[in-house]
Amino acid sequence: MNKFRILKATLLCTISLLFFASCDDENDQNAKIQVSLIDAPADYEAVWIDIEDVQINVNDDEDDESGWQSLEGSELGVYDLLTLTNGEEAFLGEIELPAGKISQIRLILGDGNELTIDGSNVDLKVPSGSQSGLKLNIHQEVEGGITYKLVIDFDAAKSIVKAGNSGNYNLKPVIRAKMEALTGAISGVVDPADVNTVVYGIMNSDSVSTYPNENGEYLLRALEAGTYTVVAVPTEESGYETISVENVTVSTGEITTIDTLKFVN
Repeated sequence: MNKFRILKATLLCTISLLFFASCDDENDQNAKIQVSLIDAPADYEAVWIDIEDVQINVNDDEDDESGWQSLEGSELGVYDLLTLTNGEEAFLGEIELPAGKISQIRLILGDGNELTIDGSNVDLKVPSGSQSGLKLNIHQEVEGGITYKLVIDFDAAKSIVKAGNSGNYNLKPVIRAKMEALTGAISGVVDPADVNTVVYGIMNSDSVSTYPNENGEYLLRALEAGTYTVVAVPTEESGYETISVENVTVSTGEITTIDTLKFVN
């Protein structure tokens, strides 16, 4: 079983967890929240993001700073987002909380944010308001005795903005946070596998994207239930045309596998 199939099997267990997990005395146990970072692809050589802290807010009053708690066992530092696609992820830490509601999560960024273009590193300027933390709404009830996986999807392509002709780049983060057990996924294969491709899952005005692996396999994770259009976009140099598949249904707790996307000239 290759790495991609192991990932799919693990993901299926994760997103099915809430539907099969049980406990004799749930109310006396904590919920465990595990947080991982993934990325949507971008057309750069590297996108380095400096994560100094990750905190979860358990208060309904989002302005109450006393509700923020840092993750335990955190593996913080500078991550190249572009390595975190198609099932690759960075574990950021975990926390145990009493059963109840978690309202928000926030990332505290450091100063080591950079973009690699043509072999050179360029500083990514972070808006001053983001230095106090990039806040993401969750508003999710959690039950005792269950381990939840919270996926933070940092869309590098949408988050980097070139500042005119100055040569500067600003980081204006576009991020989504989803409880993976409360979402679904889409998997499939592109053929030929060696074509550089971006695969998108599109529902209304929202999109999630990834790169296929060396075998052409792809996995779009943490998708809200609904009907999607899957679009495979090869590089212009390949000479192949874009492929679209409409009416792909994603259900909570399931991985939807679609037919192979075969490129034609």
